[in-house]
Parts: sequence; structure tokens; C-alpha cells
Amino acid sequence: MTVKPESVGMSSTQLTHIDSFLKPNYVDKQKIAGCLTLVARRGEIVHLSPLGLMDIGRNIPMREDTLFRIYSMSKPITSVALMTLYEKGLFQLSDPVHKFIPQWRNLRVFASGVHPNFITAPLKRPMTVRDLMTHQSGLTYGFMNRSNVDHAYRKLKIGERHSTTLKETVEQLAHVPLEFSPGDYWNYSISTDILGYLVEVMSGMPFDQYLKTRIFDPLKMTDTGFDVPAHQKERLAACYQRGLDKKLHVQDDPENSPYLKPAVFFSGGGGLVSTAHDYFKFCQMLLNGGELDGARILGRKTLQLMTLNHLPHGKDIKESSFGSFSEIPMEGSGFGLGFSVIQDQAKSQQIGDTGEFAWGGAASTIFWINPKEQLLVIFMTQLMPSATFDFRGQLKNIIYPAIMD
Repeated sequence: MTVKPESVGMSSTQLTHIDSFLKPNYVDKQKIAGCLTLVARRGEIVHLSPLGLMDIGRNIPMREDTLFRIYSMSKPITSVALMTLYEKGLFQLSDPVHKFIPQWRNLRVFASGVHPNFITAPLKRPMTVRDLMTHQSGLTYGFMNRSNVDHAYRKLKIGERHSTTLKETVEQLAHVPLEFSPGDYWNYSISTDILGYLVEVMSGMPFDQYLKTRIFDPLKMTDTGFDVPAHQKERLAACYQRGLDKKLHVQDDPENSPYLKPAVFFSGGGGLVSTAHDYFKFCQMLLNGGELDGARILGRKTLQLMTLNHLPHGKDIKESSFGSFSEIPMEGSGFGLGFSVIQDQAKSQQIGDTGEFAWGGAASTIFWINPKEQLLVIFMTQLMPSATFDFRGQLKNIIYPAIMD
């Protein structure tokens, strides 16, 4: 249900430029199959527009209730889940991770060599929970294709959907060196998946059940989970990859997608499927200070803590980074407990505000939340990899000028 944009201080004329830009420049040129953009202000949806197709091969139009693989947009949900346990006094951000994962007490850092014959060195200090939440843990991702450590991740299939359980992944990582000593750098990684395991350890519940009980059910996020039920299969979009020929190639066919089978590895870092409406509920809860329609998920002060820049010495991601991959522009953005946070708007070269927090996913899904303007934006599509096009920058240029008051 949408309201007239003018009722919340936005221009309906300006918002029409969203579709008039995306359709000819992306959908009609088959740079993407289709997309769905949601804009909301002051708790009201002012723009919700499906464009193009959710499945080219079967000629199925994009729908408002299309199911999307949100990949790393799972990360903020996992971070919120862990912080609900913070509010119960179950951990401090400064706690060493080995307090909850004893087998990680003797982690080492990479010096040289290849798996399984690494030469390693001791850590400068223990890894903390905050290191995991801010991607300063020294962990990495196999897809980085940059080092002998991430090569070991690929060889061991660490983090793959049907390879190992969360517990088994934690056991594997106890024997793989870190890329660097915790706190030395920012590096996008499997850290958030480990947060999911911490949720299991602290709550005594399977991670998927904790998310359902503590977040999805209270927020009525009925279409969000780690797999797609058989009766909902027709709502799952096809996922595409842009080839060297600059054409779309099916990366995951909804007819035989791994998401149709129950997940073995509950990836809090990238395993969820959701809809624009469900993710709107999650984002609106954040914008409201932790509550939506009477369901209190987090306290307002907890969210204030989560949306501060936690990188050392007030640095941005660019200054702190060990690698080159991020779901948002690195310059001018710090990192909080699960989100990027704009610290220096001029340096970021983006229209918006300092304090805006955001993230995105591997299939080019994005969101951002602007507390000052009470604005949230969600863009859903299914195109790998996420760095192919600058949807975030282009949509910001169109949407922010729609604010009239």
C-alpha cells in the first residue's frame, strides 16, 4: 500500500524519474532482467515499482512479492540478532571470541606457505566480538582470489551452502590462519557467519530458529528464510551473471535452485531469501529505533551504538582496508556493528547525509537508511556481481531531490 509522496514531503514528479531512468537504461537494454524499487519516508511507502522480468527464459514479469536472494543484506539481520543477546547481558563487545568458541583460543596469523602447510605467527591480541561485527577479525572470503588463505577457504569449501554446518565451519576455521592480526585492518569476510554461530551458542537455539522467533515472526517477515518452500517456487526470481560478452547468463535457475532444498549451512552473512516488503519491515524497525507496530526488537540506544563508526581512529573503510572489496564506496564511509555509515559526505562524493547507514548484496540488491530524513530505500534485482553497475549512486541522485521539506 503506497501513499501520495506529497503527504510525506516528497515530490511524485521527481520519483517518476526512478522508472524512467531504470527502464530504458537497464531493463530495455537487458543489462538486468528486472528490478523492484521501494522508497519510504516517515513510515509510509511512497514508491513501489516492479520493472521488467523476474525470469527471462520463462517470460515471468517482476512482481511486488518476488523472492530475492539478498546475500549480504543478511548481515544486518544477523548483527541485530546478536545484539538482542547483548541486551540480555550475555556478552561485551570486548569479549574474546574464544570465550564462546574455545577451539579458537590458539588462532594464528598467516606468515607464508600454502594449505595445509602454512607457516604462521601468533596474534598480536585475541579476536573480539567487535572484530567480528566490524570485519576486523582477520577472517576472509574464498571468493577474494587474492591470497593463500582464501585459497584454503575455497579448497575446504568454507561457507558453501550445502557443504558444512555452522559448527563444522567453526571447527575448520580453527585450523586455518587469519589473514592478519585482529584489529589491524578492515577486510570483508565470513565474520558475520561466525556471529550466527555465537547466536546459537549464547541462545541455545539453532540460528535459523532464533531469527524466526526473535526477528521474523515479531516483524511479520513471513517470506524471509534460508530456503524457499516448494509452494512458493514460482515467486523466486532467476539470478543472472553478466558474462564477458556483456549478456545475461543464468547463474541460479529457480526451477532447480539450491534454495529449494533445506540449507545445511545457515549463513548469517549471505544465506537469506526475502522480499522488498519484508526487508522494508526490517529497515523501518531500524529507522523507528528498534520497534515496529508494537514489536520491540532492539533498544534505541543499542541501535545508536550499532550505527557509529567503530573503525580505529575514526578512519573510513578505504583507509582501514586490507582488500579492495566492499558493497559500498569505501571513501567517506566508516563501519559500525553490521552497517556501513557515512562519516564524511564530501569525501564519499554522494548526495545524502552523514549518519546514513547501509549495505548491499552480491546480486546487486541494495538498501540505505537516512535517520535525519526518516527515509529508507530498497532496490532489488538479481545480477552478479554486485559491482557491475552503480545502482546506489544513481538512485541517490534521483531520490534525494524528491525531498521537498
